[in-house]
Amino acid sequence: MSKKLAVAILNWNGKNWLEKFLPSVVQFSQNADIYVIDNLSTDDSIDYLQTHFPSVHIIKNNQNFGFAGGYNEGLKEIKAEYFCLLNSDVEVTENWIEPVLDLFEKNPEISAIQPKILSFNNKNFFEFAGAGGGLIDNLGYPYCRGRIFDDLEEDKGQYNDETEIFWASGCCFFIRSKDFWEQKGFDERFFAHQEEIDLCWRLINSGKKIFYTGKSTVYHVGGGTLNKQSAQKTYLNIRNNLSMMLKNLPFPTLIWLIFFRLCLDGIAGIYFGFKHGFPHLWAVARAHFGFYAQLPGTWKLRQKHQKEVFYQSKWLIFKHFL
Repeated sequence: MSKKLAVAILNWNGKNWLEKFLPSVVQFSQNADIYVIDNLSTDDSIDYLQTHFPSVHIIKNNQNFGFAGGYNEGLKEIKAEYFCLLNSDVEVTENWIEPVLDLFEKNPEISAIQPKILSFNNKNFFEFAGAGGGLIDNLGYPYCRGRIFDDLEEDKGQYNDETEIFWASGCCFFIRSKDFWEQKGFDERFFAHQEEIDLCWRLINSGKKIFYTGKSTVYHVGGGTLNKQSAQKTYLNIRNNLSMMLKNLPFPTLIWLIFFRLCLDGIAGIYFGFKHGFPHLWAVARAHFGFYAQLPGTWKLRQKHQKEVFYQSKWLIFKHFL
């Protein structure tokens, strides 16, 4: 019989990560079914799993669909009330699941939840991807409690609360399966980066809530597929952020804000070029061209997903859009 929660780990040539971190997931997830969704790996990940973790279910995608498409494809094969989308480079801890499920059970309006995310390499500090819960500023830039830009706070219990946030990190992303499918999952055009923010934004616009709980803790390595200095990561983040804003912003805010953001990106591109080299400057230009190429499809998705009346949590910094 299937359990209430399915923990789904997306894998692409990540045998080393599975060797290092899957044991903690198996040890501390007795009340969940564990799946590895493989994005057509060319290493021996599958053989390793079959030999060393026979209790772990394996789902084989027929190509590398990226993060967004990989989960959309793989989760079709999983039946559970709740999904936990877990990066392969995450170490979980004892009792990491129970506080999340308790929060879901207490509030049916909550669609997605993330735990406290600390750095595996420096366990007293928050980790870049999610930290103490995701927020978004009035220019559409995502940030986190416990992390602004590259500055990370030491964990001193300041985010041991349970509170509403704007987005939950994709590195450890709990979501009700019915809400995931009602939103048609992730936007596969994103491939990777900010697809979870886009999904959370759509959920908020439909009247749902996103939460953080500091009663659950995981440790994340980060940069397992693309490191922070990757020009491809710069490209994906900028392109996807612009498409996400076009899809989800209330009208007419989106007109002036996207134009302003395009200008700011140009300035950022020059800065990136000086700091990280020409590939990052070119990545910003490519991101804009990619945004323009996606624009017709993004507008169609906007028309499909948006409603005339927007729900917004009053406390969110996002309120400055209105």
